[in-house]
Amino acid sequence: FRSADFRTVIEALDYAAAGETGFCFYDSRGSFANSLPFSELRARCVDLARRLTGAGLKKGDRVAMIAETSSDFLIFFFGCQYAGLIPVPLPYPMHLGGKDAYVGQLSRMMQSARAAAAVASADLIGYLREAALGLQTPMVGTPEDFYRLPLGEANLPRITEDDICYIQYSSGSTRFPHGVSASHRSVSANVRGIIRHGVQIRAGDRCTSWLPLYHDMGLVGCCLTPVFAQMSTDYVSTPDFARRPLVWLKVLSENGGTISFSPTFGYDVCLRRAARARADDFDLSKWRVAGIGGEMVRADILERF
Repeated sequence: FRSADFRTVIEALDYAAAGETGFCFYDSRGSFANSLPFSELRARCVDLARRLTGAGLKKGDRVAMIAETSSDFLIFFFGCQYAGLIPVPLPYPMHLGGKDAYVGQLSRMMQSARAAAAVASADLIGYLREAALGLQTPMVGTPEDFYRLPLGEANLPRITEDDICYIQYSSGSTRFPHGVSASHRSVSANVRGIIRHGVQIRAGDRCTSWLPLYHDMGLVGCCLTPVFAQMSTDYVSTPDFARRPLVWLKVLSENGGTISFSPTFGYDVCLRRAARARADDFDLSKWRVAGIGGEMVRADILERF
């Protein structure tokens, strides 16, 4: 176990890949779906990076990607790091005012980020292709489209602390989402603070998350931090949590999760659904850090929870 003494995301994943931890994915009923060990993640990232650079993408180019809770999103996000490309996580279509509003938001984000490529799952590629109409984004496709690209022969670029790690857009709750660049140096400092001081992560900790991967609490707290801490993480997708909130507690209970975060409404909606559950349905005794943020913290909800 190393507590985040890495200069870049690449250094962190290279180290984590030598161990036995990684990401696991669960379905809407809390049943195991698939896993992505850090060793496999690194191998697939390096392979993808060679394909992206072989296709003509150059260091500093931006790659927009709809942030689904999936292996493909993680492979593309971290694969961009090895290629020197800048991933731009885009929101998943939940409560965004209908199709036209969502496509319009994607289009403005892609234009603002000057995306050279864009990727979405087969289920969402239609939204992305429509959003890219009229934009100078020459490469738009599904993960499988990019996985089929030929391997490039050139060496992958050298990545330093001062290189941009990703561009993150604000939630847009008060104005149109604003893109902010995060360097590897700032990401490492942020994660180091979480691991050593905020959460005090230690060997054997396990994270559980349903949070979207395009916001800070999900992306930094429950995706980048686990890589820097070599910590296994169990994922339930945000839409699955919205449909069945107690699946969050089921996965926490059955896997012995020790760290998990949520906005206030996540605890509140579990309370409402738990009215039909029994107290002994869940064993949360190993949950030692229950984080909260993203909106107003309400003491009455936490006390009831």
